[in-house]
Amino acid sequence: MPTSDTINVAVIGGGITGVTTAYSLARRGCRVTLFDRHPYAAMETSFANGGQLSASNAEVWNSWGTVLKGLKWMMSPGAPLLVNPKPSWHKISWMGEFLAAIPAHEDNTITTARLAIEARAHLRQMAAEEGIDFDCEDRGILHFYQSKADFDAAARVTALLARGGLARHAVTPAEIRSIEPALRGQFHGGFYTPSDFTGDIHKFTIGLAEACERRGVAMRFSTEVLATEALEDHVSLTVRSTEPVADGAPAAAETLRFDKVVVCAGVLSREVARGFGDRINVYPVKGYSITVHLPEAADQEAAPWVSLLDDKAKIVTSRLGRTRFRVAGTAEFNGYNRDIRAERIAPLVAWCRRHFPGMSTRQAVPWAGLRPMMPDMMPRVTRGRNPRVLYNTGHGHLGWTLSAATAEAVSALATARPNA
Repeated sequence: MPTSDTINVAVIGGGITGVTTAYSLARRGCRVTLFDRHPYAAMETSFANGGQLSASNAEVWNSWGTVLKGLKWMMSPGAPLLVNPKPSWHKISWMGEFLAAIPAHEDNTITTARLAIEARAHLRQMAAEEGIDFDCEDRGILHFYQSKADFDAAARVTALLARGGLARHAVTPAEIRSIEPALRGQFHGGFYTPSDFTGDIHKFTIGLAEACERRGVAMRFSTEVLATEALEDHVSLTVRSTEPVADGAPAAAETLRFDKVVVCAGVLSREVARGFGDRINVYPVKGYSITVHLPEAADQEAAPWVSLLDDKAKIVTSRLGRTRFRVAGTAEFNGYNRDIRAERIAPLVAWCRRHFPGMSTRQAVPWAGLRPMMPDMMPRVTRGRNPRVLYNTGHGHLGWTLSAATAEAVSALATARPNA
């Protein structure tokens, strides 16, 4: 039960990062209020991602190889990495910091692998304690490569991941066919990580949001944050309902007072941070997915169960129960544009038809979401200029993979004693 000493914390954002943060804070005895402008949890980037909890995909993108590929693919609409050449100060500053982080590629990859391994354990514990069904498939993740050059490059990444504590091992073409018999194609080899797993991020986040409510978290959905202020003795948020009212007029705003606030606002974190006088240089990197519905027994038989990662195409997959198959990938630097573009979806469908010719794609539902990405690919778990303001954001393409660990870390910061 809350007492007069209970810390009153606001969490801004109802995606996977915000909900795991609210859950962790509630478990530590805080009085928690979560705000999100949508009527439900996980309605943006946490809605339909690739579904992988993948320490094996912990390599950060900061490398000259990535830069060269980006330049090569810039004029190809269906390329795995696409950069809109139209300049903006946000994009230019982000790209500059991305280049500056290239020397830290190895250290950041090792750190991310360690964090991902820790996060997987926390997430499993959350799901077990709260009884969350999220179509979990504990079958590992298989990376596959068509060429020796790509396989050799992956071997160097494997050595880095091993320094972070991750065990993944090389597999032959015959072993690839044994691990996932549905996969078609000619391969030089692959790497398999038995400890990775997959599931439906939306179902998990909804289930954890319900667990938050059971633990006393006030879930203020359909509520937008209009203004923020951090003072010496408290933080105030001015908020307003986004639900329509009878006469069409906007709902009345209210100002609420908290001891602390944790910003988990995804791609909006940069804007929220600016209001607190902080700089969190998150850029929205768009990713696409298709969810292939498998109503027929023949389609279900032809679709894979083991999660896959095609490094060359930058495509990942996960099986979400018997009747759904998720395929996701691509990275698009195009500002806050959320449009679903046919030329970006077509490569995902073509990839399915090439590698799973017996699986129909006639019921493939497209989706696009904006990944909140920092220039060095490392999430920001930190205090702001005012110590009452904290951040847990910028997880990029590993939001679900890292969220359970960063939630624990920011909750420890929020509840630390002043002399700790």
